[in-house]
Amino acid sequence: MKLSKNFSKSEFECNCGCKMPSDVFENVKELAKNLQVIRDAVGKPLHLTNAYRCKEHNKKVGGSKNSQHILGKAGDIKSIFITPRSLFKKIEGMIDKSLISEGGLGKYKTFTHYDIRGTKARWNNEK
Repeated sequence: MKLSKNFSKSEFECNCGCKMPSDVFENVKELAKNLQVIRDAVGKPLHLTNAYRCKEHNKKVGGSKNSQHILGKAGDIKSIFITPRSLFKKIEGMIDKSLISEGGLGKYKTFTHYDIRGTKARWNNEK
């Protein structure tokens, strides 16, 4: 099922294979809209390594107890066309211009975390 021009529902499913709850799916649809705006601005494919995670899978991978992934509001993004650091800067600029929703933005060595929590949160975990 297509959620946007470049993103399908399957990309947002929990990696453990469980069924996504309907309230989570509503958040995923909003996240997909924001990610599509980012994808259009980058002009190159983006790969989601993580999006929705059920509580059990989140715990298994060492996710935060209050992770936005559990709510279907977060995506971890990779691209072979743009570095995580450059993608972080691009997304931050888009948030500043109100092109996408305010939320959490995390910089990691191999990916960039973006979420639509509605409040500003920034962190650097590039170690």
